[in-house]
Amino acid sequence: MFFASCPRGLETLLLEDLAAAGAGDLRQTSGGVHFVAEWPACYRANLHSRIATRILCRVAHAPYVKEEDIYRLAFETSWPKWFVPEQTIRVDVNAVKSPLKSIDFVTLRIKDAICDRFRRDFGRRPSVDTRQPDVRIQGFISSDECTLYLDTSGAPLYQRGFRQKTVEAPLRENLAAGILRLSGWQPGTALLDPMCGSGTFLLEAAQIALGRAPGSRREFAFQGLRNFDPLAWKGLLDTAQAAEKPVQNAAIFGSDISPVAVRAALANLDRAGLLPAVKLGSGDLLEIDAPAAHGVLVSNPPYGERVSSDDELAAFYPLLGHALKRRFAGWNCFLISADSRLPKLVRLTPSKKTPLFNGALDCRLYEFRMVAGSNRGKPAADPS
Repeated sequence: MFFASCPRGLETLLLEDLAAAGAGDLRQTSGGVHFVAEWPACYRANLHSRIATRILCRVAHAPYVKEEDIYRLAFETSWPKWFVPEQTIRVDVNAVKSPLKSIDFVTLRIKDAICDRFRRDFGRRPSVDTRQPDVRIQGFISSDECTLYLDTSGAPLYQRGFRQKTVEAPLRENLAAGILRLSGWQPGTALLDPMCGSGTFLLEAAQIALGRAPGSRREFAFQGLRNFDPLAWKGLLDTAQAAEKPVQNAAIFGSDISPVAVRAALANLDRAGLLPAVKLGSGDLLEIDAPAAHGVLVSNPPYGERVSSDDELAAFYPLLGHALKRRFAGWNCFLISADSRLPKLVRLTPSKKTPLFNGALDCRLYEFRMVAGSNRGKPAADPS
């Protein structure tokens, strides 16, 4: 049994990814999906899911009353089945409504139990590496149950393996991919991010347009497990890479008022080998024209916790709304923001509002369907 995590608000999209990978018995919960699968489906999900953050394999589960119950569960788990004592480990624990006083102490007890099990079986124990471990163990503790998982992903799956340059407040790649899917954008349709920052939307869109699997340029933790099947993995990776299209113009456009951001986006696209697919320039959203008669605009505009004061935002948002009405008639515009004032200040009525989380920030993805003239008076869907 496995559990895949994702940004809250994207669980339905993650379920679609897992079903496409061959997973079964899918059960959606807040922040992820439980599923049953054979290991090749786990490999496929890591390779192909644009939405997942991590994919965890459940290795132990039991009720508990005190810390020593959790120690016993971890000690009795057959860790040598999965990895060898020469590999390094890291243990992390998340708890919800747990009566235990110290989660740090529980984490330490799980680590001790794993090491004690290896000492018993091999006379030696794995070392701890909190930065780049070979094996990550994840504990989840509810009010009366403990579940232990092996992380099959390693580095979070939103780390595609090529982005190097960042600017302030970037979106994670899996959230950007989810927003692109929620927007209904399809390759061949013009796409613009006029406040592109380090280029996250552009990178994700280019990969989608070129059929590039998001995990095809990185390694995974499952490759270091004892049950790893290298032939099965090679077949999946070869098939994914054979399906990629040549890198060419994909009607994807980006710009930013900050030259630093534009340079970061250029460097990231170049490092990813995707630069020819994207047309990137420097410009102010309030002044640039739409690059096509119709298309999809996606952006993560500045808001409260990011880069601007409230007074600056109160002045900027009406200008943003005016620019969208004047320059982007015929476009569907999607803005993600944690600022609930955005629709009122841009003086546009969203046709849809989708709750999403950008890290810990409770956000909304606002859809504005731009038509000639004012967009006022149209009812909003999903008033959450």
